[in-house]
Amino acid sequence: MSASSHQAKQVYDFSVQTLAGETVSLSRYRGKVLLIVNTASECGFTPQYEGLQTLYAQLAPRGFEVLAFPCNQFGKQEPGDAQAIRSFCDLRFHVTFPMFAKVDVKGPDAAPLYQYLTDEKRGVLGTKAIKWNFTKFLVDASGNVVARYAPTAKPEAIRADIERLLPA
Repeated sequence: MSASSHQAKQVYDFSVQTLAGETVSLSRYRGKVLLIVNTASECGFTPQYEGLQTLYAQLAPRGFEVLAFPCNQFGKQEPGDAQAIRSFCDLRFHVTFPMFAKVDVKGPDAAPLYQYLTDEKRGVLGTKAIKWNFTKFLVDASGNVVARYAPTAKPEAIRADIERLLPA
């Protein structure tokens, strides 16, 4: 990833690796509402992939994207390589939204994008650290981080917040 968290002013300032190993700039999502999620294949919250896919399928035509970042920092619940992650998501949940390379989302090796997200939106009691898989960040069409949701927040529960940011 490029752009340090101190230089970046928007999500669009970052480049990330796709699950296939391609480097892409998040500027390709400029003008879209984004839900950025750290995911895992062996987590109690893994069934949220289904809700994320439903949101994506229904709202993408209106300018919505789900950006998933697998992470193995919580209970080692994402042990697989990129091929294993892609296969699991395709076969089990028919995921069609963008999947990115496995990253750290907390600690000294946290990906710059996640350093930025946690600087922009703190968690419960003002904590910066991400506590578990499936923490969600909602980004408006101008690139501003507008909300952070705990892993327990199911995708369907935040649909209204997403739709408020989308054109009618």
